[in-house]
Amino acid sequence: MTRFGEFLARRHINKSSLSKRTGLTTQRINDLCNKANSRPMAFEVYLVAKAIEADLNEINLFLFGDLELREISQGKSTDSK
Repeated sequence: MTRFGEFLARRHINKSSLSKRTGLTTQRINDLCNKANSRPMAFEVYLVAKAIEADLNEINLFLFGDLELREISQGKSTDSK
């Protein structure tokens, strides 16, 4: 199960009902919940947040909170012109 699927499972969300409210297909919601290589698009996350009356920031933090920025080295640039 993906993080998206975990979020919906924790809230006991019915996928069929969610599909009807958001306009996303049940297959797409199932893919987002179960397929590790499927990635939710921003508009999909937004629609789900509205449909289940959840805070969009809460969903984003749950789904993407483990992402971190890369360190940038302060040395010479290797770009050439």
